[in-house]
Amino acid sequence: MAMIKVHGYQLSTATAMVRACLNEKDLEYEFVIVDLSKGAHKQPPFLALNPFGQVPVIQDGDLTLFESRAIVKYLAKKYEGQGTNLLGSTIGEQAMVEQWSHVESQSFTAPCSEVVFQILIVPMIGGKTDQAVVDSSLKKLSNVLDIYEERLSKSKYLAGSFFSLADLQHLSYIHALVNLAGQGEVVTSRVHVKTWWEDISSRPAWKKVAEAMKL
Repeated sequence: MAMIKVHGYQLSTATAMVRACLNEKDLEYEFVIVDLSKGAHKQPPFLALNPFGQVPVIQDGDLTLFESRAIVKYLAKKYEGQGTNLLGSTIGEQAMVEQWSHVESQSFTAPCSEVVFQILIVPMIGGKTDQAVVDSSLKKLSNVLDIYEERLSKSKYLAGSFFSLADLQHLSYIHALVNLAGQGEVVTSRVHVKTWWEDISSRPAWKKVAEAMKL
C-alpha cells in the first residue's frame, strides 16, 4: 500500500492539524513541502491538487483530499481501529465531538487566527500590526474561552472524558497564539482552559509537530 502523502508547509496551522492527526493514528506519511513563501501553492502543479491554492492536501491511494478538517475526519474514520480513537465510541460521544469541532471552526479559530495574522504575518509582509484589530479579536476570543472555561470545569476534554478531534483541531491555532504570537494570557488566565491546554499540548503526537513550527 502506498504511503500517504501530505502536501503542506511547516508553519501552516492547517498542515500542523493534519500532521498531529496522522501521528495520533500512528500513520507513516511522506511530507511534501509546498513553499508558501515562494508562492508554490499558487502554481499549476499544486493547483492541480487543490484549485483553491491552500495547504494542506493529502493523497491516500486514489484519493486526493483538501480542507484540513475534512482530512482529519477522514483519517479518524478510515483508520478508526488504529492509534487514538478520535471520534468517540457511542453515537452521543460522536455527536459531542462533532459539536465542539464545529465550535472550533465557527467560533474559535476566526478571532484566534486574526490575532496571529496581525502580530506575526502582517509585519512579515511589510505591514504594521493593527492593534485595534488585535484588541477586538482578543475580546471575541475571550468571550469564546469563557464558555470553554465553563465547559472544561465539568469535563476533562471538550467532548467528554476522552481526547478527540474536537481538542486536536485547536492545537496548532493555540500554539501559534501562545508560543509564536505571545498572547498566552488569554489561555493561561483561565484555570480550566490552562489545564486543558497543558494536557493536550504535552501529547507526544503534537510535540513532534510543534517542534517544526518555529519561526
